[in-house]
Order: sequence, then C-alpha cells, then structure tokens
Amino acid sequence: MKKPLVGILMGSDSDLPVMQMAAEVLKEIGVPCEMDISSAHRLPDRTAEYAKTARERGLEVLIAGAGMAAHLAGVLASHTTLPVIGVPLKSGPLNGMDALYATVQMPTGIPVATVAIDGAKNAAYLACSILSIKYPDIAKKLEAFREKSRKDLLNKSGKLRKK
Repeated sequence: MKKPLVGILMGSDSDLPVMQMAAEVLKEIGVPCEMDISSAHRLPDRTAEYAKTARERGLEVLIAGAGMAAHLAGVLASHTTLPVIGVPLKSGPLNGMDALYATVQMPTGIPVATVAIDGAKNAAYLACSILSIKYPDIAKKLEAFREKSRKDLLNKSGKLRKK
C-alpha cells in the first residue's frame, strides 16, 4: 500500500500536535495517509472539494480534527459518503465541549463517528478497524496491537500484585 487510504484534515495548523498522533498510529500499523489543513469556515470551497474528490483519489476514510465550532467533520460528511471520523479538539473557554457537541450532533443522514476530545489516536484506530474489513493485513496488525496491549496490561498487573 503506497497511496493514502486515510485523509487527515484539520482546521488550523495549531491542531497539528494532536492530529499528528493519528498519523503516527496509522504509520505504525502501515496505513498510508495524507494530512492537510482546510477550514470549514475560512476555506469552505476547498473543504468541500477535498471531500468530493476523496474517493476518486483513493481515500477510504476521512479523519477531521477541529476545535470550538468544529464544523469540519460535518462539512466533509455532507460532501462524501466515505466514513468520516470527527476529533473534537480541546480549545477555547469550554475546553473542547463545544467542539464535542458540534461534532457529535449531526443531522439524520449525515453521520460523523466521533471520538473523545483530543482522541486522534482512537480516530486512527477506528479508521484501521473500518479498513480491516477490506484489508486483512490491517486486521492482523490491529489484532497484534490489541494482543500486545493486553499482554502489557497483564504484565503491569502482575508487577503491581507482587508489590
């Protein structure tokens, strides 16, 4: 796999530190992705075009991170039938609660899967789960990651119980 399967979009470059975590998870699992900045409010035509052309460019899942009004994921979802995963970002006086509500409260027929505030890693894992339906290698790597997580936790539990 060389061409990107996942598109990661963010509303501002200030979102990059959190959204970079999604790219790191995808890289670890071997899922190629692309990243870009496009604002639902400041670049609405560009954002719509990104969503409209995503499928023909080979993308299969979109991840969108935005704070405050956080309409990016919803705008993307309104212009594509690809799965869109929204990452509400912690910002502003409400510490991301406004972004969470804006991302999760979508109208019927325009769904956005929503993860926790600043949950970019889980957005990437969810994207991998979606892709695992079609790509057995991704499924194997995702299961290997989960098995390692289980073993690590059992190790930690064992060490704690010995104390």
